[in-house]
Amino acid sequence: MMTLDKFEEAAETVKRVTLRTKLIYSDYFSDTTGNKVFLKPENMQFTGAYKVRGAYYKISTLSKEDREKGLITASAGNHAQGVAYASRIYGAKAKIVMPTTTPLIKVNRTKSYGAEVILYGNVYDDACQYALKLAEEEGYTFIHPFDDEVVATGQGTIAMEIFQELPTVDIILVPIGGGGLAAGVSTLAKLLNPNIKVIGVEPLGANCMEESIKAGHVVTLPHIETIADGTAVKTPGSNIFPYIQKNIDEIITIDDRELIVSFLDMIENHKMVVENSGLLTVAALKHLNCSGKKVVSILSGGNMDVITVSSVVQHGLIQRGRIFTVSVLLPDRPGELVNVANVIAEKQGNIIRLDHNQFVSINRNSAVELTITMETFGHEHKDVIVQALKEKGYDPQIVQPKNTYS
Repeated sequence: MMTLDKFEEAAETVKRVTLRTKLIYSDYFSDTTGNKVFLKPENMQFTGAYKVRGAYYKISTLSKEDREKGLITASAGNHAQGVAYASRIYGAKAKIVMPTTTPLIKVNRTKSYGAEVILYGNVYDDACQYALKLAEEEGYTFIHPFDDEVVATGQGTIAMEIFQELPTVDIILVPIGGGGLAAGVSTLAKLLNPNIKVIGVEPLGANCMEESIKAGHVVTLPHIETIADGTAVKTPGSNIFPYIQKNIDEIITIDDRELIVSFLDMIENHKMVVENSGLLTVAALKHLNCSGKKVVSILSGGNMDVITVSSVVQHGLIQRGRIFTVSVLLPDRPGELVNVANVIAEKQGNIIRLDHNQFVSINRNSAVELTITMETFGHEHKDVIVQALKEKGYDPQIVQPKNTYS
């Protein structure tokens, strides 16, 4: 059972392997939401995520014999690093099964802690089934990433730190994948203050907990699709599900497009890299129907590979109108390209890519297709440039930009 005594024990235990991630007051999110918003930056932990809390606490409770059997787990990346890191401290061998879609940074960091990594399946659930099979066949001790009360207790120590810094917190926003973090945080939060509101946040494309709550029992999604790889889970934990039912007040689901915008918000306003699953609670701030409340947003991790970062940044700039592409048809005669460039320059657009195709038509009056990708100050500036091109007799068509980083 997750009791106050166990949470207090876990809080002391995890101090050996965690940094004290102090709350950060966000002027930007406070101003934009009308609440007093604080960020709990678990992306700043040694392993880049909160998962080390549950992994280390669980392993600390195992017998020497269980640790000597070797430890095995399945993970989309952050729990893998937590288990690998804790195993190294205890001198135990660790084997980690990760989905083949796991970002390279998470795979490499898990290996750097001395664990053996096996890539299997497209999603966490596939990897977990294989890890359980190996545990049974080879006698390893399995460390579940979320469906374990001891692991959830370790993860819930985040709430202890939040209350120590901000005893009058009104709302805690917590990401949900399989549910371990949400179960631990919400259970401890309610023990410390029954009147607090704890809201779980899931990706819309992997909302297994929301569907389970609606059904009144654990359900398995037939398919999941989300850029929030750390919370891409088909089936939530059955052992921790009752804690979720009892202590989570509401679940908010977030579309992937909102995560992209939230990534830019964090980079521009807090200079922090937060992975997509950790951004769920940031995106959820705009969905709160309240004002003047003290809200803590848990940033669960920051393990994001550079390729993903570049992709998210580009898509975010496109969504904000900071990058856009137009296609125009030009007469096939000297100087037309310069004329178009001058129109854009006069309106302060910055061209970053040109594609010039002379073979779209045999009609020399509209024989050249010019595709222009440019930087602007936002949607209003984009509209000004499009209008200027129209006034010069061109018919600009907005198209999907190509990868501006290639």
